[in-house]
Amino acid sequence: MNDLVSIITPSYNCAKFIGETINSVLAQTYQNWEMLIVDDCSTDNSEEVIKSFGDPRIKYLKNERNSGAAISRNYALREARGRWIAFLDSDDLWEPEKLERQIRFMEEHDYKFTFTD
Repeated sequence: MNDLVSIITPSYNCAKFIGETINSVLAQTYQNWEMLIVDDCSTDNSEEVIKSFGDPRIKYLKNERNSGAAISRNYALREARGRWIAFLDSDDLWEPEKLERQIRFMEEHDYKFTFTD
């Protein structure tokens, strides 16, 4: 259980939330991940907040023009390198064992797709 997980996070004007979202990813017990955050032309200081983490697994991408969450997700999917894809909105949080438990469950049951609430 060491395959790369690509975490896809679209973001628009979420500077006041995105730090907590990133911290919930950094706290994961499963550490083999990359987080692709696509900024959809935010007008707040989202870019500064995201880049302040300095973790090389966190990749900041920016749309050329405001295009919406679906376009942002698709952009990140094209850049993703992981075996697994996980979607995390920029104002949501994960429990620390979320990735570890979900990947273990998928591998034990040979599932290609799962979701949680």
